[in-house]
Amino acid sequence: MSVAVLSVFMLVKTTPEWLGFSVEERFDLMRTQMEPILQKHSAEVSMRFFDIEFYSARVTDLWWWEASSHHAYELLVEELRETPFWDRYFKVVEILPGVENAYAKNYGQRQLLAS
Repeated sequence: MSVAVLSVFMLVKTTPEWLGFSVEERFDLMRTQMEPILQKHSAEVSMRFFDIEFYSARVTDLWWWEASSHHAYELLVEELRETPFWDRYFKVVEILPGVENAYAKNYGQRQLLAS
């Protein structure tokens, strides 16, 4: 993927329907329904998956998307919405888009260094 212009933190919560599947069935559904979409858009959008259920009751997972453009992200989401992963297997609780280090770029400043 080219340089990320947009990061999106999508907070999701598993549904009872998803949890009713065996672990093997869940992975099969991800591989057959979600993975082809991720592969199709992989040149412009990447995804990282974080488990949160250990620490939060409101959401169970965080899907971190990085996209080379807003349009690339929008195209992926349009396709994802046509699958049961959007609001059937997982409830989309909140979508938080962000631009990394925009505060520094917008003011012509060097970004803060991480220690």
